[in-house]
Amino acid sequence: MTVAVLTVDQRGSRTRPDLVPETIEALSAVPLLRPLERTAGDEFQGVLDDPAALPRAVELLLREDAWNIGIGIGDVDTPLPDHARAGRGPAYLRARSAVTSAKNSPWHLRVAGDDPGARALETTLWLWATVLGRRTKGGWEVADLVDEGLSYEEAGRRLGISQSAVSQRAQAAGIVEGRRARELATELTARLLGAEVAA
Repeated sequence: MTVAVLTVDQRGSRTRPDLVPETIEALSAVPLLRPLERTAGDEFQGVLDDPAALPRAVELLLREDAWNIGIGIGDVDTPLPDHARAGRGPAYLRARSAVTSAKNSPWHLRVAGDDPGARALETTLWLWATVLGRRTKGGWEVADLVDEGLSYEEAGRRLGISQSAVSQRAQAAGIVEGRRARELATELTARLLGAEVAA
């Protein structure tokens, strides 16, 4: 059974408040095979088999800019336990290795797997992180509304700004590029997991 194990460790936890509970809550809408749960200290872990779920989770984690993100792709021992932290198998070992190396990696994110596609996914996520990293608060406001399905005109009415201003924010925020990166990350994850991408 091939899955993605997500192991996430809070950066600077000795000087920052504990962000684990609120981040797990923020990610609760992401469909997971096994829910996210704290493993120890300032770390949490979950198991994913839905290709679209991984980019959704990674986007929120990158947006918070507070995490070392390790993604392990591979098999897990079955039957899979009810709790993510109780699982075993190569994907877990790779996620552990990835989160450790993420501490000194671009965007504090690593993907580990024996398929060469794992490197392509990692590269895509790094490039996507570059786009997300330049977004301002105003850019995120527009991006969130567009993700809800609003047009630029509707987003402008919601924000009390002109459609032209929305378009300018969208361009500066790299919304089109970000959407393409999310789509590519989903496709690459699907290949690694041997899964279908939902239409």
